Amino acid sequence: MPNPPRPSPSIQQRGLTLVELLVAMALSLLVVMAAVAALTYSRQGFRSVDASSQLRDNARFAESIMRRIILQGGFLNTKYAVNLGSDFKTSSTVEEPNIKGFDNAKYTQDLATGVTTASPSNGINGSDLLIVRYQSGDTNSGAPANQTMINCSGGTVPDAFDGTERMASVFHINTSATTGEPTLMCSFNSFSSGAWTWSTQPLIDGVETLQILYGVDGVTAGAAPTASKTIIPVQYLRANQLIVSGNEPATIANWKRVRTIRVGMVLRGPPGSAPEQNVPAQYPLGTASMPLSVTGDTGSTLAAQTDGRLRQTVTFTVHLRNPQDNI
Repeated sequence: MPNPPRPSPSIQQRGLTLVELLVAMALSLLVVMAAVAALTYSRQGFRSVDASSQLRDNARFAESIMRRIILQGGFLNTKYAVNLGSDFKTSSTVEEPNIKGFDNAKYTQDLATGVTTASPSNGINGSDLLIVRYQSGDTNSGAPANQTMINCSGGTVPDAFDGTERMASVFHINTSATTGEPTLMCSFNSFSSGAWTWSTQPLIDGVETLQILYGVDGVTAGAAPTASKTIIPVQYLRANQLIVSGNEPATIANWKRVRTIRVGMVLRGPPGSAPEQNVPAQYPLGTASMPLSVTGDTGSTLAAQTDGRLRQTVTFTVHLRNPQDNI
């Protein structure tokens, strides 16, 4: 049987034409670009979800520690609560209140101890400063404190060794020396070797602003209290609205009318954690249409940013457990 005819060499060596090759390359490029885009969006989504989860954890921790400390405000050791007299003097001529704050303030020890009531307007993003004072838990004479009370760093406070002394925890915003991020800071005092010392410890990185409002009763902004006091707040005021110019006793009396504290914070994630580069404005105390927002309060609005950072606003109210006007 004769062999079949062999194909010509031109047919054996036939390949893709230039047009076919270009089309194949274009289709391959589109597939690669689609895969890269899907991977990029997937990674961005993972980063956003991870940053959002971290922000929620940080917000829960910040709220938890601030609630715990604020609820301690005004607590007196039972050894001294029954016989106060005119104690609780600090470096000022009048006793410092259990709850006190400053608008748009950066922390200094003089503000915490009451040496000065003048607050420079240099808080990061208009952040406020909050001071909470209290004593340690009850204890037998000569025994260590029972560790029911803590300072803002989570450590136990020393025993109240006489009826004139209180411990203080201060919440404020400062730039972390380690990360360079705006950070929720905790400053507190302790008694050691016969002297009071102050320490500062970072709590949470990425807290851009801390805003505080005070729920008061019988207080008119900028004036001494005249109405009879109750235990129910009737309005919220800023710290500087509780100040009576040139009248420190009246200012202290206003601080003793604080019944609740409204706290607002804005926390931010790392760069590139937001799905978009442009991030809208944040309102730690609510927008202008909400009753708790305060027109003209520096820091009540954090302007829109273009840094691609995910942000979360945290707002909560703490009702004070202990009476503030027992000193």
